[in-house]
Amino acid sequence: MSNGKIRVAVFFGGRSPEHDVSIVTGLQVIQALDAAQYEPVPVYVDRCGVWRTGEKLLDRATYIPARDADGLPAVSLEIAPGKGGMLVEQASRLFGKPRRIPFDVAIPAFHGPYGEDGDMQGLFEAAGIPYTGMRVLASAIFMDKAATKQALAGTGIPMLPCAVLRKPVGGLLPARADIEAALAGITLPGCLKPAHLGSSIGVAKVDSIEDIEAVLPGLFRNDTVAIVEPYLDGCVEYNISVRRNGEGHATSAIERPKRDSELLDFRQKYLSSGGKTGSKAGGTKSAGDSGSAGMLSLTREINPDLPESLEGRIRDLAVRTYAAFGGTGAPRMDFMYDATRDEVWLNEVNPIPGSFAFFLWEAAETPVRFTRLLSLMIDEARAMARHTACPEDPTPEAARLFPRR
Repeated sequence: MSNGKIRVAVFFGGRSPEHDVSIVTGLQVIQALDAAQYEPVPVYVDRCGVWRTGEKLLDRATYIPARDADGLPAVSLEIAPGKGGMLVEQASRLFGKPRRIPFDVAIPAFHGPYGEDGDMQGLFEAAGIPYTGMRVLASAIFMDKAATKQALAGTGIPMLPCAVLRKPVGGLLPARADIEAALAGITLPGCLKPAHLGSSIGVAKVDSIEDIEAVLPGLFRNDTVAIVEPYLDGCVEYNISVRRNGEGHATSAIERPKRDSELLDFRQKYLSSGGKTGSKAGGTKSAGDSGSAGMLSLTREINPDLPESLEGRIRDLAVRTYAAFGGTGAPRMDFMYDATRDEVWLNEVNPIPGSFAFFLWEAAETPVRFTRLLSLMIDEARAMARHTACPEDPTPEAARLFPRR
């Protein structure tokens, strides 16, 4: 702690197609932290994977245009379990030791590979650093759409069937015979998606094998696995966030993204105008709103008028999905609903949703402001670290082959 405040390292950016979206989320988090309790330490992972810190990272203009190394010292994480987090400046100093920057808790605000998918979470686990969000296993499974379906099979949580297409070694397009074999049982038209990306990046409607062959090379430049699901014409998407609440669970408001085209693409999702809320909970300005023109301008309806039975099903399925792998953090669950068949399917899980989906919590039946949501997640992170902490000597006495002093 510094001056009685908990030092919170907010990690964002990363080697991901969702790099820019992560910057927005990271800056929102830093701005929304309770200044009376926490001292933020911004840690920007640039597009090459170099970690950087410095006051300039608090200025949104630093990233426009992005000047990765302009006055921002490179740092690395010291792996010393039991001593909290420690960043070590990598810049050479003529005199003295490298500058060391301690912190107490990490908030990963990454989206996509190398950050949201369990990689960073595993690093924090190895270093014994408390961190917010889902644990390693849940992060890895839920960031892989194909693995999510496989892992939840048999749980009773409804999901659409899918074909899995893998990037071939040394190329960007599988043989047609391999595509046709993978599609066995899937009737086109279909929805082609990267398995590990969010923000609607790379999503396309495909009507034929030729369409798939045209889309895959571009998709495989950003991911190594794609899935094809049946295309659901006329279905409605509903999104909801879940978190722990004591011994139980709490669910957020439900949102219904509005679409101007068949599929919501990345630019529509983050650069469209709008942002009105529904009648149950009006939209109020949050501490995280500043600089959020992208994510919060998505045209959406918050708390749409739903039949009580449908709303209950969505909330129940969200909690069951969350709890399947020891739920922590506040992920967002996305569902698809077909009114003609009255069926709901889990579409995907976002371990670290854009903007931490704070607008859904602020519009919940029991509203939770963004600042409060972050404080709850930090409290949970520290409690989880205490709960999972290893003893000083983790080797049981019966398993020791070497003497202890």
